[in-house]
Amino acid sequence: MDVQQFDFDLPEHLIAQHPLEDRTSSRLLVLEKQTGNIVHQQFTNLIDHLQAGDVLVMNDSRVLPARLIGEKAETGAKIEILLLKSLGDDRWETLVKPGKRMKPGTEVVFGNGLLRCVCEDVTETGGRIVRFLYEGIFYEILDQLGSMPLPPYIHAQLEDSERYQTVYAKERGSAAAPTAGLHFTKPYLEQIAAKGVQLAYVTLHVGLGTFRPVSADSVEEHVMHAEYYEISEETVKLVNQAKAEGRRVIAVGTTSCRTLETVGRANGGKLVATSGWTDIFIYPGYTFSILDGLLTNFHLPKSTLVMLVSALAGKENVMRAYKTAVEEEYRFFSFGDAMFIL
Repeated sequence: MDVQQFDFDLPEHLIAQHPLEDRTSSRLLVLEKQTGNIVHQQFTNLIDHLQAGDVLVMNDSRVLPARLIGEKAETGAKIEILLLKSLGDDRWETLVKPGKRMKPGTEVVFGNGLLRCVCEDVTETGGRIVRFLYEGIFYEILDQLGSMPLPPYIHAQLEDSERYQTVYAKERGSAAAPTAGLHFTKPYLEQIAAKGVQLAYVTLHVGLGTFRPVSADSVEEHVMHAEYYEISEETVKLVNQAKAEGRRVIAVGTTSCRTLETVGRANGGKLVATSGWTDIFIYPGYTFSILDGLLTNFHLPKSTLVMLVSALAGKENVMRAYKTAVEEEYRFFSFGDAMFIL
């Protein structure tokens, strides 16, 4: 399948640079996957499409302040380090700018010595494996010295870093936000729960591979990055019972979708409480084992996320919906508007 089939023209001014003042004030494009019908609404209309007994599954991963600015211990040269993945024992896979300054053995100092790291190795993709040295609690130091790693297409400064966190973010570990959940407020989730919708949570720590374009010409040749996930016994019970009773399971975001489908596909259409790493790649032709509906944002052209959405709703339906979204000037990407597929 040619990657070019998932391309579309996107004017730069439609890439949202700031979150809206009210999280729930985004627009909502509703796409019916069976008919291809499109309805234009507001995000607050989402509740009208949810039914008592639905299970709404959200990713509770919390974004780390993963961008660190330090200096080489020997020369004082500036080094920027972006944390990608914890490898345990204070070792992390990272991206470094400028990489040529960070050879194995190089030591970098942050915050007047409050935190240090030593480069141990170079990865196949040009990243660096580093080991951090510190006294105290690493994540508390990171909160003090680190900054939020906004996506490369957002050029504006974020005044409140919590606006790049969902209101239910809990488990630290993401390098990027599960952005479909940014539209919810706690009161709106309470309204949804009061309607009889069951709220469930999974954890998938989002990696920066989310933003990497597909470089292969053929969809089938693309290799996904792996991300860590966890599913609790509580969520397993809610989802499995809903599936057994014919009730709908709706994912908030592609990360929640990928977590559910990773575990469901491996266990005959049922969930089990588990954790691990997933590199599942969902594109047209995929048969969903758990998912019935999806709330998501509008994604990059030729991205794996557009391919996932196309697998659920049909490529023709999705590309027509995206063309319509551009014409109607919906806001795109992390701080943009939402699409609901059911």
